[in-house]
Amino acid sequence: MLPDGEPVITVPDAAERMGVVVTCLQNLLKQHELIAVTKDGVAQLPEKYFHADGTINKFVPGVIKLLSDGSYTDEEILQFLFTEDDSLPGRPVDALHGHLAREVMRRAQAMAL
Repeated sequence: MLPDGEPVITVPDAAERMGVVVTCLQNLLKQHELIAVTKDGVAQLPEKYFHADGTINKFVPGVIKLLSDGSYTDEEILQFLFTEDDSLPGRPVDALHGHLAREVMRRAQAMAL
């Protein structure tokens, strides 16, 4: 689950923002490169997955894949990404948009072992 108030975007809106058809984004979900949450029966993606220009942050699918391969559940992966970590500082998902992205990837890789 995502923290209350975390901005989300529906899958069709995310596909439009990315300039791709919905099936392309659905394939990313099926391939477990992204994790959607369901609110009121509607699949939604955290806006933090995206850059301002609508592209997906290239590190997000990598972290998801690393932790998934390490047998983490979707809920555990989202908890890792969206929970404050004083040693970063901040949340890993926020760090993926800055100079600490490689550190988050390193931690995810270590966790997956």
